[in-house]
Amino acid sequence: MKHVLTVAAVVLLAACSKQGEAPAAPAQAGKGPPPPPPYQMRPEAPGGNRLAGGDGKTLFEVNCGYCHLTGGMGTNLLTKQRMAAGEPPEKGLLANRTDLTADYVKQVVRLGKNAMPPQTKVDLTDAELEAVAAYLGKAK
Repeated sequence: MKHVLTVAAVVLLAACSKQGEAPAAPAQAGKGPPPPPPYQMRPEAPGGNRLAGGDGKTLFEVNCGYCHLTGGMGTNLLTKQRMAAGEPPEKGLLANRTDLTADYVKQVVRLGKNAMPPQTKVDLTDAELEAVAAYLGKAK
């Protein structure tokens, strides 16, 4: 029985090996890096705009709204902090804040703060973050 298994293994290895053949070159050789995997890509929007909705307000609502719109955990925590500082509760909504700068928004999004985890470039691309930061960081 051992001989049969040994012979079968040798025959299988011989059939699988490509002796004397050069390895095939990668299909992308010399053409730059391959495209990212599908889970890292954003679908194209009508008109070729990769931004979902194309504006910072929509991107904020879609990507950040579950925490930072009315009733969200981030809004509730910020409202408590603002009220403790003697400010009105409306200041808990990020869209109502006038003290945010675009650079501050980008820093907090990428690094996280307190209960907010950092958001990666897969979560929010650089272009999307720029639009959200411009929306939240504008002087109101």
